[in-house]
Amino acid sequence: MTTAPKKPILNTSLPPQFRKIRLELAREPGHPEGDAGAGYVMVAPLDDDYRIDQKLWRANREACRVVRLRPDEEYILGHLVHHQGGGWVLHYDGAPGTPDEIGFHFKDEHFVPGEYVSIGEGDKMHTYRVTMVSRL
Repeated sequence: MTTAPKKPILNTSLPPQFRKIRLELAREPGHPEGDAGAGYVMVAPLDDDYRIDQKLWRANREACRVVRLRPDEEYILGHLVHHQGGGWVLHYDGAPGTPDEIGFHFKDEHFVPGEYVSIGEGDKMHTYRVTMVSRL
């Protein structure tokens, strides 16, 4: 069974609160300077406090996407997903074998340049620095 190709999402069709957010690996053991090549690019709606806007997410789920970036690896595409328990997850539906990653306390995080957020990747938690937030 084949599925119909997904229609592209036009930036002009999204509410103005949508932002492109870049996260880069912060300093940690093995990466004393961090790593700009390891990170994520997310497209998500932000409220006036620069937190993820759950109401706008719900109305535009398909547009809330994530790209996982790793040096010397192919990009992995996915979606930003909200679970009923209140947590945010990076879900890679097009990459079999790639487990979901947990946005640690994403509901409370301010996505502004210079702030830090944590993402649970398997059994490890990594810290990322928000390096860019821009309008689409």
